[in-house]
Amino acid sequence: MIKIAVFGAGTWGIALARLLAVNGRDVTVWSAIPTELKSLSTTHRHPNLPGMELPSTMHYTADIAEACAGKDILLFAVPSPFVRSTAKKAAPYISDSQLIVDVAKGIEDKTLMTMSEIIEDELTKQKRSARVVALSGPTHAEEVARDMPTLIVAASEDEEAAKAVQKAFSTPTFRVYTNTDRRGTELGGAVKNVIALAVGIALGLGYGDNAKAALITRGNAELSRLGIAMGCKPETFSGLSGMGDLIVTCTSMHSRNLHAGMLLGHGKTVEEAKTEVGQVVEGINALPAACRLAKKYKVDMPIVQSVDAILGGRLAASNALASLMGRDLKRE
Repeated sequence: MIKIAVFGAGTWGIALARLLAVNGRDVTVWSAIPTELKSLSTTHRHPNLPGMELPSTMHYTADIAEACAGKDILLFAVPSPFVRSTAKKAAPYISDSQLIVDVAKGIEDKTLMTMSEIIEDELTKQKRSARVVALSGPTHAEEVARDMPTLIVAASEDEEAAKAVQKAFSTPTFRVYTNTDRRGTELGGAVKNVIALAVGIALGLGYGDNAKAALITRGNAELSRLGIAMGCKPETFSGLSGMGDLIVTCTSMHSRNLHAGMLLGHGKTVEEAKTEVGQVVEGINALPAACRLAKKYKVDMPIVQSVDAILGGRLAASNALASLMGRDLKRE
């Protein structure tokens, strides 16, 4: 039986933990918050995933050494701001034989590293190594928790590692593909959250489907330009972790980033929007790094830059459309 430790007891980590456990994996959930673990272990439910029941076979621990011991796969599902600190805690207990899977989506502002690169960085600092795979795609936890059909990508330059993750995570309702463009896969997972903020702002201002479609399409063009400039594969951005993830995040009411954007469009402040959403809004965290990457690689990203200006108080949301529409005319 494959043994998997899930770091993080948020909706995505728990939805995946349940999926794996129901399909015959030995699953242990680690969290730095003991009260979360107590609630999960006693109620077998997650407060933000109504209707989902967790198998009684799942294990829970606040001891990261215990979580790592004897596992085949370590799954990082903590919010992006906590990936580095979690990797630092776990690194002394990670062995070379273990596979590491990251499902957190974001880019670290200070270093411009993706989440899997952060994990590798912390392992290297402690003279450890492991094979790291990014698992990303259009995957709302609320639907995975209900066994609704879902497709996702396991990405790594190490094809055997990606295939091992594909085999371990695939179920009758959860189909896993592989690719070798880990950076492009992770870039798509981070930048799409920023575009979803833009779509939400537009909806909050009362704009319609035409504007939504335009922002999704041109947002993907911005993502593709950046990815290609960073050496990623163009086809990644038309796949599940590119356009696929962008569509679901920009159109579903499960999307925290879309919700936060709508609140901003309604005139809420950033802090008010974050409080009302009540969970981590990854697009807000990824925004500074996305802007820095655009500048570093000299890529024009007007939608991303407009969102940055709105959140930074330099541009009123109501004036953003005029700013975008008034740009010089050009070929698509």
